[in-house]
Amino acid sequence: MKRALIVASVVLCSDVALAQHPYDGLWNVTVHTKAGDCQPSMQYPLVVTDGRIAGTPDVTGSIGREGNVRVSIRGALANGQLSGNGGSGKWNGAAAGVACSGRWEAARQ
Repeated sequence: MKRALIVASVVLCSDVALAQHPYDGLWNVTVHTKAGDCQPSMQYPLVVTDGRIAGTPDVTGSIGREGNVRVSIRGALANGQLSGNGGSGKWNGAAAGVACSGRWEAARQ
C-alpha cells in the first residue's frame, strides 16, 4: 500500500512539474492610443513561457494562471485579461514627457 502511494505521489508531482502554463505560446499584441500624442497603433509579437512575457528588450511582464496580465512596454504599464486565445486591456504611460493611454488587444498565434 505504501509503495502504491509513493508511486502515485511521484506521478502526480511529475505531471504538475511538466504542466505547461495555460497562456504559453506566441501572441500578437496590438496597442491602440486613445489619448495623448503617442503613436496611434503598434504591434508586438510576444512569447509567453511559463507565464513570463518576452519580446523586444523593452517588454517585460507576466500572466497569471487565471489570465490576468501585467506588463510594461517601453515604460508604459498595461493590465488586462486573457481568456482562451484572446484578450484585451488598458495601458497608460508617457513618451517624451507626454502622457498617453489606450487599449490593447491580443491574439494567440
